[in-house]
Amino acid sequence: MNWIESTKEKMLSLKLPTDPRWVNIAEMNIEDILVDHAYCEQKAASSCISMIVLFNEFEKLVDELTPVVAEEWGHFERVLEQLKKRGFKLGKARKDEYVIRLKDFVKKGGNRIQQVTELLMMNALIEARSCERFKLLSKNIQDEELKAFYYELMVSEAGHYVNFLELARYYGEPEKVEKRWKEWLQYEAEVIKGLEIRGDRMH
Repeated sequence: MNWIESTKEKMLSLKLPTDPRWVNIAEMNIEDILVDHAYCEQKAASSCISMIVLFNEFEKLVDELTPVVAEEWGHFERVLEQLKKRGFKLGKARKDEYVIRLKDFVKKGGNRIQQVTELLMMNALIEARSCERFKLLSKNIQDEELKAFYYELMVSEAGHYVNFLELARYYGEPEKVEKRWKEWLQYEAEVIKGLEIRGDRMH
């Protein structure tokens, strides 16, 4: 059994696990990883704010995503602390090819329910992949403080993944959401397969 088959069932629905070489490359470029991670957390908070503003009529969404905004921003601040402890600076944001590719798959148009479920599923996927990568870092890097840090964030991101997916299932027609979710999972696997393995990107 190869590494893909042996780990596929252990992930949060993801169809393709991260290439195991990524974590070793990431550890050798931990400054770049932390910088990219900081911006990922900032973008996650911003994405939740955008959904709250755009879909303010959905009360359950507003109620459930509001605390997620605070959590994601708290993660941003904590990654900044890790940078400072190591004498690193935040630096500039980098283009996130992974998220750009996922945005290309979002169906345009449709009614408000279709629009919100598309964005919720996209965000669920980003959280799932982040969770998987945090798990790899927590298990494989040598820095004990970062091991504990990434384990904690892994648990948090798993919760966010569940929040997004459950909201999509709450607002959308269950059968349509499940069918579309399978399409998202397959597409995300193709995106991961096509991306270069880089040690300066969280995704």
